[in-house]
Amino acid sequence: MEQDKLAGRLQQAPVPFAGETNNDYRARIAHHQAELQERRQRELLEQASTLNTPSARIRIWERLHRVSLPRDPQHRLLDVIATNTGLTVDEVRDEQRLRVAAAAPAIVPTPAV
Repeated sequence: MEQDKLAGRLQQAPVPFAGETNNDYRARIAHHQAELQERRQRELLEQASTLNTPSARIRIWERLHRVSLPRDPQHRLLDVIATNTGLTVDEVRDEQRLRVAAAAPAIVPTPAV
């Protein structure tokens, strides 16, 4: 959550400071854009890193693309997610199943009295 707040602040365009020259402002914007590009490149590497779990890689992909993992196991986007994360489509489907199982309420039978 904290990372999303930071991402929101980084994506906002810098505003000129009072008394700042145009050249300084342009340099600050260029630096800001370079930071954004560097962060995106790091995240792209992280989404396919074998050091991360499949679940983490998919969450990174979702955050980068601002799209949730589709619920349909036959959805066309699963191939894209698998390719971008370095996972197999079956691994992506496994994550779908885990999320469905986690979201399903546990049904506990009550004893008859």
